[in-house]
Amino acid sequence: MPLETFLYLLPFLLGSLILHELAHAYVATWLGDPTPREQGRLTLNPIVHLDPLGSAMFVLTAFIGSFIFGWAKPVLVNARWFRRPQVDMALVAAAGPATNLVVALVCVALLVHGDLDGTAFDVALRAYEVNIVLGIFNLIPIPPLDGSRIVAAVFPSALYARWAQLDQVGMIALFGLIFVFNDRFWEFFSTVLDETTRVMVSIVGG
Repeated sequence: MPLETFLYLLPFLLGSLILHELAHAYVATWLGDPTPREQGRLTLNPIVHLDPLGSAMFVLTAFIGSFIFGWAKPVLVNARWFRRPQVDMALVAAAGPATNLVVALVCVALLVHGDLDGTAFDVALRAYEVNIVLGIFNLIPIPPLDGSRIVAAVFPSALYARWAQLDQVGMIALFGLIFVFNDRFWEFFSTVLDETTRVMVSIVGG
């Protein structure tokens, strides 16, 4: 990626991360958990939300990766404040990826109907890629990703408790699977992204 494109893209990268975590924070607060407010997460201040390693990964993959990918500091949520802990946790989890998918849809609309060319088109395209990857990747149903909270909404209580304990090892297992099945994983992931793009283009009337 040219440096100029990256510099224009940087605010969209930050915004995509912040909106993802802010969506988690607002939905958790709306459902009765005061933790995000107490932790100062109901803000657009990027310093509060950004994770140094996750931010560095965004920069690294922007220049050498096939997908631009990174992460922000997770919002702490205490399900004991929720009236329906499993269902409400699923709603909190879904809010982040849903926000990225909405932003991706807006980017598609700009790409299809906006009079963009040159750097502006490249930035909109990359902003779309960032948000679609954040949205889809986080829906993978492996702890601690958001998708694991969504599918767990229907688990029996005993299974749910054991499932939540996998948060500590889930990412290690996920990256292990990606390493072992590298080609197949990225082939499948690319197929999902392509199909999602086709659906979004259809939605905006492209």
